[in-house]
Amino acid sequence: MQEWKASEKEAQKMTRDGAISVNLVTGEATHISDCPPEQDYSSADETAGVLNRAADEAAGHVKRRQAKQARRKRRDTFREGEAVRDRPSSRLQFTEEERAAPELKRAIRKSDKAADKLDAAKAAIPKEKVVTREKVIDPETGKKHSKLVFQETDKPPSLKEPPNPLARPVQELKSTIHGEVSKVEGENSGVQAGHLGERQIEKAVGYGGRRIHQARADRKLKPWRDVKRAEQAAVKANADFYWQKSVMENPQLASSNPISRLWQKKRLQKQYAAAHRAGTGAAQAAGKAAGTTASAAKKGGGTVAQKLGGFVTKNKHTLLIVGGIGLMLMLIMGLMQSCTSMFGGGTSGLVGSSYLSEDADLTGAEAAYCEMEAELQEYLDTYESTHDYDEYHFDLDEIEHDPYVLLSILSALHEGVFTLDEVQGDLEMLFEKQYILTETVTTETRYRTETRTDSEGNEYEVEVPYTWYICTVTLENFDLSHVPVYIMGEDQLSMYALYMSTLGNRPDLFPSSGYVGKYIENPPTAWDIPAEYLTDERFATLITEAEKYLGYPYVWGGSSPETSFDCSGFVSYVLTSTGLCNTGRLGAQGLYNISTPVSDPQPGDLVFFVGTYDTSGISHCGIYVGDGMMIHAGDPISYTSIETSYWQSHFYAFARPPYN
Repeated sequence: MQEWKASEKEAQKMTRDGAISVNLVTGEATHISDCPPEQDYSSADETAGVLNRAADEAAGHVKRRQAKQARRKRRDTFREGEAVRDRPSSRLQFTEEERAAPELKRAIRKSDKAADKLDAAKAAIPKEKVVTREKVIDPETGKKHSKLVFQETDKPPSLKEPPNPLARPVQELKSTIHGEVSKVEGENSGVQAGHLGERQIEKAVGYGGRRIHQARADRKLKPWRDVKRAEQAAVKANADFYWQKSVMENPQLASSNPISRLWQKKRLQKQYAAAHRAGTGAAQAAGKAAGTTASAAKKGGGTVAQKLGGFVTKNKHTLLIVGGIGLMLMLIMGLMQSCTSMFGGGTSGLVGSSYLSEDADLTGAEAAYCEMEAELQEYLDTYESTHDYDEYHFDLDEIEHDPYVLLSILSALHEGVFTLDEVQGDLEMLFEKQYILTETVTTETRYRTETRTDSEGNEYEVEVPYTWYICTVTLENFDLSHVPVYIMGEDQLSMYALYMSTLGNRPDLFPSSGYVGKYIENPPTAWDIPAEYLTDERFATLITEAEKYLGYPYVWGGSSPETSFDCSGFVSYVLTSTGLCNTGRLGAQGLYNISTPVSDPQPGDLVFFVGTYDTSGISHCGIYVGDGMMIHAGDPISYTSIETSYWQSHFYAFARPPYN
């Protein structure tokens, strides 16, 4: 076979080594200038030194960023302390009847003590005398004139570190020395070891210096930090007083179960604290909250919280067997979120939220489902060797499920108790709905050249058609958590949501599940919304309703407290139930369609996202609460920052619903 060779082409260009001629075929370079080429005398050790300096520079960037964050934290601490100092006194004024009531004596004593500590903390803030000019009137002449007077004010701390003029020169000197040492350390192991030890000592000294500076700055901020802590203690003590007063005036509160009382007390404390930070109406807010609490206690005889309280009292030993002490804590956290009804369509009480099947049946059902998934995976892994096609194309989702979703579905379908034999058919049904396998075979007519011989012995070529078989295999994982809404009625869906919210009170079964971390180890907490935002009555009403459902699990297609919520179901329900905007049940795209896009979002607006899962158009939405935060039906319902890289990459728009 003839070997083809490209024609040689050359190009000339100027480099730091002079003019060179480059063969574009071979890549060979030839110097053509009179200037001799510059020799590279650098070594691997020198290269290592450069890398070390680059690492030092990167570490310097990290240190500077950490220092900036520390300064921001100190600044916020100072500002919060200043805000506390400027607020009106938190000392309560008690009537003679209140001080004479035996039920209130302890609460009054704690309130007075906390107020004394707050006054002492404010008085401990450093003072300084400043000269100011003051206008006075001469009583004899009646003329105005000014005079200099000393005035005592709070002395703000100096949070800036004094500049060190030697810092930069020392840094440059160190860098140069390390570079020179790096050139020879490769030739002498002793030098290398000593150099490494020296660098470690420098890092330790630098760390110690930073800690000293930080401790000095923290010490300067201690008076303002003490003021903030003292105010928190005072607000808590005052709220406790109002709670004890409400219990005295409403005896039905004292007879409620401990779980319900705890939730009601926390609610009153939160409302009082918000009103106090706003600077007005703290006492009125506490009184209103106490009245609301009393009314709820009168009406709530059939609520889930009370039923659970009765069950806890009568079945203490059974609870230890079923769920353990840790499960009780989880139950309490769930009940603190709402004293109304938690998924009211299903079986109430702890028993209704627990997997009651035998452990062998629970783990057996999970193992059987995993075995079916393993068979599917093996079928796909060996597909090409077990089929006879000419070409294969695969588009496969990952084969996976969460065990708690599976067990919650089975428990809801069988009213809490099932055996492995009873659920074999259910497992197959769920498997078919979760995994959708599509195998498509298409054909193409192709041609190949064949050499043939005619009757006279002459060879000739012909184009012969043949069929080419192409197999395309697609596996869609529909997500097992999306299945319940299609196979369950409202009552069963309510039971499923309740099982998911508690993980059947068995987080010990599958501790590696992601739900254990989200529901048990790191449950969602309320976001401390600034008081000035809550002055907007519409937003305050909206967020009060939304916060009732913190911690509720994400349920695909859910749109009510009984069934729990998905993202659009949650937003639609909150808007409609508050009477602020009657949307009915809309999807995320539908909510965006009825809203007006805005570029200056305010608390109470909606925030929309795309591409959070495989669907066209808008795929997720939440309620914006200000400061880059939203409350949404994640998994579970929680507050989330929209400024993370994930949400920023999927962000679509802010929009304002058509409020009444």
